[in-house]
Amino acid sequence: MCSCKLPVNMVLFLFLFTTSLMLMAASAGNFYQDFDVTFGDGRAKILNGGQLLTLNLDQASGSGFKSKNEYLFGRIDMQIKLVAGNSAGTVTAYYLSSEGPTHDEIDFEFLGNVSGDPYTLHTNVFSQGKGNREQQFQLWFDPTNAFHTYSIVWNSQRIIFLVDNIPIRVFNNLESVGVPFPKNQPMRIYSSLWNADDWATRGGLVKTDWTKAPFTASYRNFKANACTADSSSSCASTASTNSVGDSAWQTQGLDAAGRNRLRWVQQKFMIYNYCNDLKRFPQGLPAECRRSRF
Repeated sequence: MCSCKLPVNMVLFLFLFTTSLMLMAASAGNFYQDFDVTFGDGRAKILNGGQLLTLNLDQASGSGFKSKNEYLFGRIDMQIKLVAGNSAGTVTAYYLSSEGPTHDEIDFEFLGNVSGDPYTLHTNVFSQGKGNREQQFQLWFDPTNAFHTYSIVWNSQRIIFLVDNIPIRVFNNLESVGVPFPKNQPMRIYSSLWNADDWATRGGLVKTDWTKAPFTASYRNFKANACTADSSSSCASTASTNSVGDSAWQTQGLDAAGRNRLRWVQQKFMIYNYCNDLKRFPQGLPAECRRSRF
């Protein structure tokens, strides 16, 4: 048996090489490792060694998945390619949620439409079981032609919704004026593809055309630079995260350029804002509407 020792520089090289492999593995999401299929009886498929996931919907059932981890604050990124062609009646939901009657939730929902008409991107925020904070947008691109990145930044000060890193909505922490804010309940990542033709497209006037089934949405490049529930006590106040990456999300807000991009999206592509719906709130708009410019 040889008792010789490796040179110090070789040991250092091997250490750095091994560490880099570990970092790459930690930073690259894998659907086998990070998610569980929740329903669909084979309609949800994990492909390409865990790098791609597809959800399918037919007349018998939709499909869905959820993250193995629960998160309390973080930045969540997912690339999604939505159902192409006539997607009327279908909903592709991608959201964070806790459980129970007083759950918290942060929603992206993509409401399908007839061929040639734009998707409606529906957003909402629930805190302590109360939602009714909808904002809706029509995207400035066709979300079915290619993958686009949909992100949620969630910290103790605010929630930012981003599309291809462009902010489309900010929900600020206004607990100081009595507005509940999601901050105590860990949430899992969920996504599902399902039929909602009783309301999804033009208020339910356009029904799902099952001759176009199966409908397919595709997912890739998941990344969670976030605090898992078991690390949340230290993560909420420090730079400790469960994955590789910086901790800028912990204090992330909008700079001048970000505010300009947000204003551009909201002026040109927003089609509904609960904060402008005076008929819905005859007793007065919610407190956050009176405090936020966006």
